[in-house]
Formats: sequence, structure tokens, C-alpha cells
Amino acid sequence: MGANATPLDARSVTLHRTGSGPPLVLLHCLGVDHLLWPIALGGMERERTLLAYDFPGHGASPLPGKAYGIADLSAQLAGVLERAGIARAAVAGISLGGLVAQHFAASFAARVDRLILIDTTPRYTDALRKMWAVRAAQARQDGVKSLIPGLLDIWFTSSFVAQNPPAVRYVRDTLEKCSSEGYAQACEALAAADLRPLAAKIAAPTLVVCGEQDIPSFLDAARWLNANIAGSKLAWLAPARHASILEQPDAFRRTLRDFLA
Repeated sequence: MGANATPLDARSVTLHRTGSGPPLVLLHCLGVDHLLWPIALGGMERERTLLAYDFPGHGASPLPGKAYGIADLSAQLAGVLERAGIARAAVAGISLGGLVAQHFAASFAARVDRLILIDTTPRYTDALRKMWAVRAAQARQDGVKSLIPGLLDIWFTSSFVAQNPPAVRYVRDTLEKCSSEGYAQACEALAAADLRPLAAKIAAPTLVVCGEQDIPSFLDAARWLNANIAGSKLAWLAPARHASILEQPDAFRRTLRDFLA
């Protein structure tokens, strides 16, 4: 667990269910919400039951009373699926969601049919761990809005930002509304995470996805996950940075369909 004595309350979460077919659970990244997924996966609700919700302090989910860790988010996911009556599902997570997906697949192996890890890492580098502390402090002091210009440069290629398509507008608008404390608490959970010992426990067929223009540590992390999760596949999206599935949704959907087939 994280700093909480008990897992985060699964009852505080609204689970959004669309489509029909085998279940696919979708875990969003830091600072946004479950509405990321219709942009990345539009049309897939005709093939799968898509299940998504907002992490604590994001979207419509309330702030937790205390600090939490990735293990708490993983336990919360178990509770959400239990309440929904879903015994087993494919699980996809991007960035923060990818850490939760890793932990869940290692800790609740019988619940995971397939695993999709997108632009994520098992552990941040020491330099990035320090960055999370700085970013949390800035969010609390100046609001998440103050971080948006730098975040857009990390999430998207410059040409994509210049086009200002719906994906960029969604990210900008959602970050602008994000709770400062919710963002900061998630930063601290990311800084503390080290999931490397769990990789060998992941038994589900796994797809690792990464934008070719992501920062070097995420490129290294994608290769590490591919090398350390038995039988996993690695796919690159280009041109794309950290929010690869928003910049290249068509290519992502094709890759995902092939993997899930």
C-alpha cells in the first residue's frame, strides 16, 4: 500500500461502460481523465466493452484524504472490477495508467487476459524523480495551468501542437481544469514507484507501445519492459511523443486490434 492504511475506495469511482464484446479496461495518464479514450479508441466500442474511470483527484473522482501509491491504485482497480462483476479483462494503461496496469497484472494475474502498456515505465530515473517533486510543488503553488506549455512539448510533436487538433485541445482544456492537489498527489505516487521486481510476475500476453519521439528515458523503459516481460511485443508509433495514442490513433487502433485478435 501507499501511505493509506487501506486501499482507495472503489465506491468513489464512476465506471463508464460503452460498447459490447470482451471487456477492455482503460487507465488514463496524469492530469487528464477517462475522456482521453474516445479520442484514442473511437470505433472500438463496436468490438469491445470499453471500461474507463477517473483516477483520484482527476475528472469527477474526489481527492483522497491521504497520500497514496501505485499499489493503492491497483487495489482500487481490483475493487472497481469486482463491483462491476468483471472477473477477467484486457487492461490498457498509458503513462500513470501504465504503472497501475503493470502492478495490477503482476498482483492480480488471474484477472488480466491481455496487457497493453503505453508510454510508461516501471521506475522513473533519479533525475525524473526529482522533477516530480518540482512539478508537484509548482502545481500546488501556481496551478496545473502553469505547467501546460511544458507538458504539451513533452506530450506531442511541435507540428501536432501547431495544428491544434481536438486531441491537443482536449489535453489543454482538461489540464487547465485539473485539481492542483490531485495532480500533485499523483506526481508523488509516480516518484515513489519502483515496479521492476514485478515484471517477472506478469503472465498475461503483453503489448508495449511507445512514441518514437518520446523522451529517451521512456524509449529505454519501453525496451526494458519488452526485455523483462516474457513473450511481450513492442510497437512504436511515429511521429509521436509521450501521448502517442492521441497523436497516432489510427495506427494505435490497428496495432491494438492485431494484438487483441
